[in-house]
Amino acid sequence: MTLPELRIKGFTLLFLLSISPFLLASESTPIETEKLLIKNVYLNSPDKENETLLVNLIIIDKKLDLVTQDEVKDEGMTKVLDAHKGFFLGNLKIGEPASFMILNENPGENSKVLLDTKKHLTFAISKGTIIKSSLDEFDKAAPVSDVKKKKPKQTGWLAYQPPPRQIPLSYKTGQRKWNTWDNDYFNGFFLGGLVLDRQKWLSQNNASEQQLGDLTTFNGGEIRALRFGVAGQLKFDTPWVYVIAGATNAFDKGFETENLEDVSFFDWRLDIPLTRKNTLSIGKQKEPVSMERLMTLLDSPMQERSASGDALLPARNVGLVLSGYGFNQRTSWAGGVFNDWFDASQDFNESASQVVGRVSWLPFLSEDDSALIHLGFGGRYSDAEEGVRYARTPEFNNSPNFVDTGFHQADSTMTYNIETSIRRGPTWLAAEYSRTNIKSSVLNDPTLDGYSLTMSWILTGEMREYTKRNGTMGPVPIAKSVYQGGWGAWETAIRWSNLDLTDGALEGGDMDILSLALNWYLSPIFIVNLNYRYITLDKPDQFGNNLKGNSQGINTRIVVLLP
Repeated sequence: MTLPELRIKGFTLLFLLSISPFLLASESTPIETEKLLIKNVYLNSPDKENETLLVNLIIIDKKLDLVTQDEVKDEGMTKVLDAHKGFFLGNLKIGEPASFMILNENPGENSKVLLDTKKHLTFAISKGTIIKSSLDEFDKAAPVSDVKKKKPKQTGWLAYQPPPRQIPLSYKTGQRKWNTWDNDYFNGFFLGGLVLDRQKWLSQNNASEQQLGDLTTFNGGEIRALRFGVAGQLKFDTPWVYVIAGATNAFDKGFETENLEDVSFFDWRLDIPLTRKNTLSIGKQKEPVSMERLMTLLDSPMQERSASGDALLPARNVGLVLSGYGFNQRTSWAGGVFNDWFDASQDFNESASQVVGRVSWLPFLSEDDSALIHLGFGGRYSDAEEGVRYARTPEFNNSPNFVDTGFHQADSTMTYNIETSIRRGPTWLAAEYSRTNIKSSVLNDPTLDGYSLTMSWILTGEMREYTKRNGTMGPVPIAKSVYQGGWGAWETAIRWSNLDLTDGALEGGDMDILSLALNWYLSPIFIVNLNYRYITLDKPDQFGNNLKGNSQGINTRIVVLLP
């Protein structure tokens, strides 16, 4: 029996219950629903079969107010019930009268559960009125053995790299959205997003003006990106994952930089699970070399990646990546070979080839996952067949390159990346260091390097989820969006970054950047943020005079995603 058939049977049963409450009235004591919290409920994902996640439900004044995986405080609740990891079936429409049931077994695995509700039904509510409840009040001191131990089968997103953007569980409604599709062979959903920027340079000293010209000519607004795509699964016994995504005005340093206004397909890949822990990814994809690179910009606390990350670690490439994880998901690894001859429309031997790899490790993880220490190491070798050039703006998209080595021939390059993160609740500290050794006797074998230090604090108390499969941080979850009567999620961040492109015969410049950020996540599909940067640039002017330029600016951004 399929999940849609189960939903139909479930809604039918709810209807019968709603018109026959007197049949069940004697089975339970009426429960006030002024502020009701139900903990430990397994929820079947509406668009991923067999995936279940443990959530908490809040019902206020008979209306479903919140569905979240985050821990919810008991204070202020009229009643707190423990579902003992029962299974949810019904409607998840936030802000409407609650109508659902909780069963003590998964109907997705045993369809007979719906045929014997007297035995399996533990909770039923229709239009905000509780019809039946045999749930116990939540006991904080209850030992783990008292909780139902059966763990449902989970599939999840099997690829090393997640789709470009996913809506958090707290806002899935249980109804199939207009931009999704599903049949016997494959499923999927449309991706879409609009990013609008407005930038203003606040000041610039004389040395900076001699180095770069008048920066105020870059003031104004722009469409940072108009993104679109599709993603989903091919329904083999172990599903394959496909992603095709593109953008207009795409900006990925090192790729398509001369055609920023054109449509660019930055992802087209197929992820094939070889075993439960290993996946082969084929196509154009992110090179697995750094956490900052693997995370999407929408999930980062800053509007743009650090200067060193963008200049020394190219974003996407065409190739094969084999990935996996182990040691109780405390480690992840990925390695791949790349050559973009197909995407660049040129001969294979004319295009540069790369070998890239990354490993991550969790040396410390608290029992409740609220605190962790992450370490990672990445390496990237290139035969530099097409030459090398390293350049970067000051972490503003609408800006000239502040540092630039110019184009040069080289024999090969080798880049190393070291990363670490410490997360405790809503606070996240992250650091990355990159170093590129260029083999070129003409350039005196220069070494270029850079680093970034970032601290993020989510003021509203949410905690970023750590993805063990690939050793990255996820987006900011939103406990209560503005559409649910809340304040959304607020985050503040600070970052110091450095990029030094001067060594050997190269004089690309040395740049330091102090960045401050304030992010407001009104809902999973609507984000507003502000970034401030103070930039110091050590670089000679066109006459060879050593100058130290200072400048500062701000950029506001609005992000709207497809719901």
